[in-house]
Amino acid sequence: MRSPANIPVWVRWLTGISAALAAFLAMDTLRMFADAPLLDFIITIENHYYYALLALLLPPVYLLFPPWRNATRYWYDILLALAAFGAAAYFFINAETMLDYGWEFMAPTTAVWVSYLLWALVLEAVRRCGGMTLFVLVLLFSVYPILADSMPGPISGMSSSPAETASYHIMSIESVLGLPFRAFATLVIGFLIFGVALQHTGGGRFFINLAFALFGHVRGGAAKVSIVSSGLMGSMSGSVITNVLTTGQMTIPAMKRSGMDKEYAGGVEACASTGGVLLPPIMGSTAFVMATFLNVPYTTVALAAVIPAALYFFGLFVQIDAYAARKDLKGTPREELPSLKDTMKEGWFYLAAFGVLIFLLVFLQREAVAPFIATGMLLVLNQVTKAQRWDMKKAGEFLYASGRLLAELLAIMAGVGLIVGALSMSGLSGTLVNDLLYLAGDSIWLLLLMGALTAFILGIGMTVTAAYIFLAIVLAPALSQAGLDPMSVHLFILYWGMLSFITPPVALGAFAAASVAGASALATGFKAMRLGSVIYFIPFFFVLDPALILAGTLWEIVSATVAAAVGVLFIAASLQGYLLGMGFLDRGGWAGLTGRFLLGVGGGLIALPGLEAVGFQVNDTQLLVTGVTGSVLGILLSKRLLKPVLS
Repeated sequence: MRSPANIPVWVRWLTGISAALAAFLAMDTLRMFADAPLLDFIITIENHYYYALLALLLPPVYLLFPPWRNATRYWYDILLALAAFGAAAYFFINAETMLDYGWEFMAPTTAVWVSYLLWALVLEAVRRCGGMTLFVLVLLFSVYPILADSMPGPISGMSSSPAETASYHIMSIESVLGLPFRAFATLVIGFLIFGVALQHTGGGRFFINLAFALFGHVRGGAAKVSIVSSGLMGSMSGSVITNVLTTGQMTIPAMKRSGMDKEYAGGVEACASTGGVLLPPIMGSTAFVMATFLNVPYTTVALAAVIPAALYFFGLFVQIDAYAARKDLKGTPREELPSLKDTMKEGWFYLAAFGVLIFLLVFLQREAVAPFIATGMLLVLNQVTKAQRWDMKKAGEFLYASGRLLAELLAIMAGVGLIVGALSMSGLSGTLVNDLLYLAGDSIWLLLLMGALTAFILGIGMTVTAAYIFLAIVLAPALSQAGLDPMSVHLFILYWGMLSFITPPVALGAFAAASVAGASALATGFKAMRLGSVIYFIPFFFVLDPALILAGTLWEIVSATVAAAVGVLFIAASLQGYLLGMGFLDRGGWAGLTGRFLLGVGGGLIALPGLEAVGFQVNDTQLLVTGVTGSVLGILLSKRLLKPVLS
């Protein structure tokens, strides 16, 4: 990837201008400037807006992302950028005619050839931004309709000619302009810009200072600071690796100075940054696509994600506290920490912008306009204060960073849209759902395990958003038809798609953290896997009991949350050999190991909901009683309070 230092000034300016125009188009389409859009004499239908975004944000992809590593030449990139602009402009000009005459089914020859061109350009953009795995998947699926009727039985579908396929991909609202792209155009743009604004106004440093002021003095304080600050910033950026390489530059050295092993420090940062993408209020970009898939307000998705995210971060906190107790790691003296009063005085406007964002999201239900208003407020207040005030150079850097992020995500969304369009055009999506149900033999449990494994594998080579969209089309309908709650199914897929960031041998988030910490990549990956272990169980908890995603009565929600929290506490204690409130589980030999094993298994059974939904006649009470019994025995054995029968 070209580093910012290698990007010519004119490309940076072009990218920044494209971002500014895209933001203006999005806000004008949302009627933020007047009762009617200011550009309603040009943008007369939705497709005008979508093709305008393509014309603005697709060309910078070829100028910012090289065709191969360390490529520096630009002449062919300029040609591709001009071709992308010209193709998108052609469809922008003809958008109304396309709609009136149904060009997606029968287009004139010129439109077909321009469709071929834009199809190829989108594929190349996906290759540059999303990597080879996503590119190959998108390529195979996008050409599938041409060969559908010659495929073997399970993956056979309705065939189309190359011209019909190209026309449908580019000129219908089911493929390139399909659901992923529309979610990007209507919801995601504003939140991405808000996240960039937060970083460029110093929000990352503010959250780190705030976390140090609140938690730096307690044992393991530096690691707890990492959880809070990286979790918050990860929610803004939506990128695990980016978050590790930014906030990790400050949190990892602080953890090492406090006495933590470098592999452990890297693992903590990787887990915190991974959890940030699952943390409301923003959750990266995937949650907005999820809201569009489920046809619910974004706030519904964000609220559903609160308890699972809280359980994950609770598990991290408990494990770090146990590690600090075992290593006797003291907190930083208060006099060496930032003052809470001074920190709030310098950065209060970050919390004010957050407050406005949450108020608009939750209470006024204005999720489309909320990030733009919050960003505007943040930028105005930033200019009022002296510490982070921008000059023209910093403003230009903000626009460039926004444009780069928007261009990258647009390319991925358009590419994944090709998969959606191919499945829709060939009728394969319904066939795959039925085939999955047939393979699982009506076993929901087997279907869940298949889904978890598939999501994990796809998450290795694709972005989280791309992996989620693919599985939301192919797998989620099968799980929903099997009787599981649709919201819990979609969150289940999202969680398992994230796991590759902390699971060796891939563990990209952990490997990035290891590079910052100067630690062994594989050792850091295993530390992260152990620290974040509860994330492997939490998706099964909420998919079996939707009360954990707020789908139930108050009593059901409270009881399920308490049981899950106790279970997470016991699982973390078994892994770290330390139980909060009871101290070290330090008995040696087989008795101690057996005790910790029983405690971990018992915790899992306490948290696990009844299994009736997946075909096993085991209810909540049976699991709770068994889990409590096993946990008590485990504690007694581990604490030398119970003499083993065998010596």
